[in-house]
Amino acid sequence: MAPSRHVLRTVVAGTAALLPLMASAGPAAAHGAPVDPVSRAAACAAGSGRFTGTAACRAAAAANGGGAAFADWDNLRVAGVAGRDRQVIPDGKLCSGGLPAYRGLDLARADWPATRLTPGAAFTMRYGTTIPHQGTFRLYLTKQGYDPTRPLTWSELATSPFLTASDPAVVGGSYRISGRLPADRTGRHVLFTIWQNSSTPDTYYSCSDVVFPAAAKPAVRTPAKPAAPVKPTPRPSRPSATAERSVSATPTAASAAPSAVPPSAALPAVESPDAQPVAAQGGGSGSGPTALAVGSAAGLAVTGVLALALRRRRSPGTRPG
Repeated sequence: MAPSRHVLRTVVAGTAALLPLMASAGPAAAHGAPVDPVSRAAACAAGSGRFTGTAACRAAAAANGGGAAFADWDNLRVAGVAGRDRQVIPDGKLCSGGLPAYRGLDLARADWPATRLTPGAAFTMRYGTTIPHQGTFRLYLTKQGYDPTRPLTWSELATSPFLTASDPAVVGGSYRISGRLPADRTGRHVLFTIWQNSSTPDTYYSCSDVVFPAAAKPAVRTPAKPAAPVKPTPRPSRPSATAERSVSATPTAASAAPSAVPPSAALPAVESPDAQPVAAQGGGSGSGPTALAVGSAAGLAVTGVLALALRRRRSPGTRPG
């Protein structure tokens, strides 16, 4: 008995609805994840990861249920997203792609194995692949100020990728995606990679922890001050004879200015013809006041004798005896 058209439509619709789930659970046409900078899944992969013994990888394995955690490090993919990443993958589950088998990768920790990068430098990602396929890579970095101890959300990522590449070449088992890193990042960040296949309905998600060192500040050198020139001490020069003469001939203010004597102290004018000015105190003998008095008395005596003799001569009847 042939199935009715209604039954056929129901089977086709149900099969179409199950295809994305089957694709995400079974093997895909392409597998891969970043190996440099190493992704969390590749770093902690059981049996092949180089960092399985770190505290972060052990915690991720425990959160994931233990056992052979992340053995399928290259199979973290979600089907049917078709570019609607922010609508399909919930906040806090970006690193696991919302898949329970990888939930340990969403742990908010500051000690995940990290790759050191240089801000603004040329950069090449090696995206390991086990089955090459076509697709477009979009690389995002968390914004400056990102806190690794908080769950990663879409708002922590830049709106636009800093690097994209479609169908890059595979070299040595890895896709090589080259570009330049943003120059404004310092500290710990997450490099979030989306690989959207163009030949399958799958989209791969991965988180690589990276560290940008702070730019070294150039040392400021203070220029040394030049030593002040030492002025030679001048030797005292002996003044010339001409200078000595000019100096000695120049009266000082004290000697040039006459001493002022008040009128009351002025000496009286000398009107007597017999008076003699005093030349200097302490002069020679015979020049003092006593010598003047003796000379005056002798002169008076001589004058008196002469006058008496003349009177006797002029008187009549007087005869000389």
